[in-house]
Amino acid sequence: MNPTIGILGGGQLARMMALAGYPLGFKFVFFDPSANACAGQVGRLITADYDNELALEEFCQQVDLVTLDFENVPVATVRQIAKKKPVFPSAEVLAIAQDRLLEKQFCHSIAVPTADFEPINGLSELKFAARKYDFSAILKTRRMGYDGKGQYLIRSEQDINQIPADVFDNDLILEKLVPFEREVSVIVVRTQSGDIKTWPLCENKHKDGILTTTMVPAKPHDLDEKAFEYAVKMAESLQYVGVMVVEFFQTTDRVLVNEFAPRVHNSGHWTIEGAHTSQFENHLRAGLDLPLGDTGMNGMAAMLNWIGAFPEKLHHLTDVGLYWHIYGKQARPGRKIGHATLTAADPQQLHDKILQLVNRLGVQL
Repeated sequence: MNPTIGILGGGQLARMMALAGYPLGFKFVFFDPSANACAGQVGRLITADYDNELALEEFCQQVDLVTLDFENVPVATVRQIAKKKPVFPSAEVLAIAQDRLLEKQFCHSIAVPTADFEPINGLSELKFAARKYDFSAILKTRRMGYDGKGQYLIRSEQDINQIPADVFDNDLILEKLVPFEREVSVIVVRTQSGDIKTWPLCENKHKDGILTTTMVPAKPHDLDEKAFEYAVKMAESLQYVGVMVVEFFQTTDRVLVNEFAPRVHNSGHWTIEGAHTSQFENHLRAGLDLPLGDTGMNGMAAMLNWIGAFPEKLHHLTDVGLYWHIYGKQARPGRKIGHATLTAADPQQLHDKILQLVNRLGVQL
């Protein structure tokens, strides 16, 4: 079985999917509007806009099935391709994931809790809802926001007055702030036949809305099983195919869905070296309806994101259990350009390794 897999989007996730698939004999074709998409360094890249019908036809002729590198591929594009080739995840899932309001409404429809929220259709509605939440809320665009983009923290009426007027040209949602103890994520994979597996729970740290560090497995908590229960319930309810990541806020007595990503995810990069089977390989296996690989791990792992620039002399480090991934993307502020994974036998050893690496590189996490 040597299928050719098409990937919509040519970023680092597409690149890592291909690198996981090549040892299995799979082939890849990428489709991205940018001729500089980094996945093009490891496979054939078709460069065209997502509404270019001739280019999409050429793409479909070269592949056996199609998956996604990111969730903001136009739903119309996915529906068009699905008429000719199998696509995972589906356009219906994508439509929910692209809209924060639909995402939360979906969760509530299957009794999975989220933060309180209100759809916002103008300044007056925002002021009313903000008072309702005691000016402890965050305004978000319903679409296209990621890594902290399109978000406005509201702690007072003055914060509302400082929001640019053109923001209200967008569909918006107001979410009540959650006083959480930590952020965790569940990586779940489901095949076409309905087989499901999860990896150990991830604990995540963010800075300016961007993931910086993931530790696995997360320190055990009584609510962990509830997070797995909700993630599996979501995947089954969506009839999901592939890897999906559900991010949670954990409070003293609840876990609340923050959002879900219908794709392989930054908080799962550690699985390449830290798990018996990576999220990238199992995503491909799920789409092809092949048996899923073991998602267990030996010891612990941490993923450190490199954002904006790399530390100097990273290639000089040859520590056991340290692995570098450089995406081949041009460095610029706020951009994910690579990551490092550290593996260790136990929590103390992992903690020591992280401190040693940070000190030697002279960076802050």
